[in-house]
Amino acid sequence: MLTGRVRVLTPYPCPPETMVQTLIALVATLPTYDRVSVGFPGMVRDGRVLSTPHYVTVAGPFTPTSPDLVDAWAKYDIQTALAEALGVPTRVVNDAEMHGAAVICCDGFEIVLTLGTGVGFAMFNRGHILPKVEVSQHPFRKGHTYDQQLGNIARREIGNRRWSKRVARAVGVVQNVFWPDRLYLGGGNAHRLVLDLGPDVTIVPSAAGLLGGVRVWDLRP
Repeated sequence: MLTGRVRVLTPYPCPPETMVQTLIALVATLPTYDRVSVGFPGMVRDGRVLSTPHYVTVAGPFTPTSPDLVDAWAKYDIQTALAEALGVPTRVVNDAEMHGAAVICCDGFEIVLTLGTGVGFAMFNRGHILPKVEVSQHPFRKGHTYDQQLGNIARREIGNRRWSKRVARAVGVVQNVFWPDRLYLGGGNAHRLVLDLGPDVTIVPSAAGLLGGVRVWDLRP
């Protein structure tokens, strides 16, 4: 690390132009840089946003969705927009993919689940990023999605022990459906788990996303 972390609260509502301007202001205080890596919460393909669960809401995660924001984000080329705004090569990938880039062994089929505001999901095969599957929006239990049942709001409502049991159930589903050689759990809430998920699950620190920003340039689709 060459400098300390900087952060700002995400502004809502958050159309693409607001996101770009917020990131420009965020990095303005940092030393000179040669390239930029961005982990984006949502479905990103070739630097374009196909969907994002939170930036299309009027007041933040799990608040009502704005049709205008859905349209604004659909197929938005955020990678090009940021590269032009910041003046350096820029790579934008899903945030779980960036997190995973730091921790995978690049040997076999590996899955990364991140636990934070919602649930992130990324797959790698022999170090290659596989096409994104939006597990977070899939029904999990009681008609609710993985995001709704395992996200930070749910964790605060039911407590870490009940939430950990839900995570264990979700991990079991992922293992039975995908049969990964390795499964990693990361994100800001992974350290709040109070259950042992067994030897086939590796807990990784949330700071892995920082190293992932470096390594993601070496990974290929």
